[in-house]
Amino acid sequence: MLFDSHAHLNAEQFNDDREEVLLRAREMGVSRILNIGYNRETIPSSLQLAEKYDYIYSTVGWHPQDAKDYHEADYEWLKSLAGHPKVVAIGEIGLDYYWDTSPKEVQDQVFREQIRLAKEVNLPIIIHDRDAHEDVLKILKEEKAWEVGGIMHAFSGSLEMAKACIEMNFYISFSGPLTFKNARRPKEVAQGIPLERILIETDSPYLTPHPYRGKRNESGYVRYIAEVLAELRGVTFEEIADITFRNTIQALRISV
Repeated sequence: MLFDSHAHLNAEQFNDDREEVLLRAREMGVSRILNIGYNRETIPSSLQLAEKYDYIYSTVGWHPQDAKDYHEADYEWLKSLAGHPKVVAIGEIGLDYYWDTSPKEVQDQVFREQIRLAKEVNLPIIIHDRDAHEDVLKILKEEKAWEVGGIMHAFSGSLEMAKACIEMNFYISFSGPLTFKNARRPKEVAQGIPLERILIETDSPYLTPHPYRGKRNESGYVRYIAEVLAELRGVTFEEIADITFRNTIQALRISV
C-alpha cells in the first residue's frame, strides 16, 4: 500500500491517457493519491478528479509562482472550498525564488495569508520551497505554522532544516531526486530524520525518478522512491510502504 502524497494528475500531460496512468499506479501498489489544486485553473479539475475516484484526495491553495494573480476574492473562494469532503489540506503554498514570476514581497504576503486561512479552517499545509529555505522557515515560525503542521513537499533543504521543520510539526516528503545517483543531500536527510516523519511523492508529471528520469512522471513511480528509501534505511520495501502510508494518513488527518 503506497501513498503518493503529491501529484498533478489533472495536468494536461495526462489528457490522453489519464485512466491508463491511474490503472498502472494501482497495479504498482499505489492505493491513495493526494492531487494538488494550486490556482484558479487547477483547483476545479483537481476536485473533479477527487470526486470521481474514492482513493484520490485534493488540496486547494495558491502557488507562489501565481502569487501576483491572487486577490482578496480568492481567499474567500479557497475558504469556501476548504470544507469540501475530499479537501484535506491547503496547498501547495510557499515561496519560489527560482522562477521570477511573482515579486518576493507578494509571495510573502500570499504565503502568510494562506497559513492564516489554514489555521482558520483547521487544515494542514503543503509547502512549496524552491531556493527560499531561509525565508520559508522564517515565515513558518512567525506565523506559528506548527498549529496546523503539514508537509514539506519535494524537500530540497539540509538535514538541519529538515529537523527544524519536524520540530514545527511538519513531515518531510521525498520525490524523484532521492533516486539520482549523485543526490547526496536528499539521501543524507532521508537517513538522518525519524522514519515516522518521512513521506514519499512523485510530483507527477514532474521530478521523474530513476530509471525514467527525463520522461513524464506518473504516480506509480512512487514505488522507485520507496525502494531507494528502504535501501537507505536498511528496512524492507514493505516496511517503508507501510510506514510512509501511515505517516501520510496522519499528516493529512485522514480517517482510514
